[in-house]
Amino acid sequence: MLFTTELFDLNYSRLGHALALYAYPWQILPELAGHIRAVGASLPAERFEQVGEEIWIAKTATVAVSAEITGPCIIDEEAAVRTGAFLRGKVMVGRGAVVGNSTELKNALLFDGVQVPHYNYVGDSVLGYRAHLGAGAVTSNVKSDRSFVVIRGGGELIATGLTKCGAMLGDRVEVGCGCVLNPGVVIGPGAQIYPLSSVRGYVPGGHIYKAADNMVKRREF
Repeated sequence: MLFTTELFDLNYSRLGHALALYAYPWQILPELAGHIRAVGASLPAERFEQVGEEIWIAKTATVAVSAEITGPCIIDEEAAVRTGAFLRGKVMVGRGAVVGNSTELKNALLFDGVQVPHYNYVGDSVLGYRAHLGAGAVTSNVKSDRSFVVIRGGGELIATGLTKCGAMLGDRVEVGCGCVLNPGVVIGPGAQIYPLSSVRGYVPGGHIYKAADNMVKRREF
């Protein structure tokens, strides 16, 4: 379950059509800025306002005065960007998504309904519909030796060609407080990650991750 269409319902993002061009979701990362610019330039003026260079904010979105935003960036309808958030550019915030207190985003695609509400860092990552990061959970996007990130999952090793690649979270993934998602992590739809976990590699959809050697199938999934 590494393919884009296996991880995400592409109907739940304004950039879904763009992501559909890529077999694997991390392939959009080097080109995310261009896709944001193209969509931003086509947004209807009656529903979106361009508030700065390559920054488009929906009129129904709520953005704290203390938030810092660098373009290109789209903040979609009914989204909330709260106190002290830092959006460093190349960011798509989906409909109804929440970017919380002191959360930092960079080169990130957030689907509709995503919640990163408390002290999170999301860099070079794609978060699917209604994915949620608990307080203090972060995506690590660079390996300590600065080498290229390799995706490991389902018995496959896939070279990304990227030195910066964070996490790919499928739809409705729940990540507990204080977790570290290491570079190139892929988490399948509906999976749950226990608090304080350090996650590497691949977590199948519908599983609960307690440790690398302790994953169990969710009963209700």
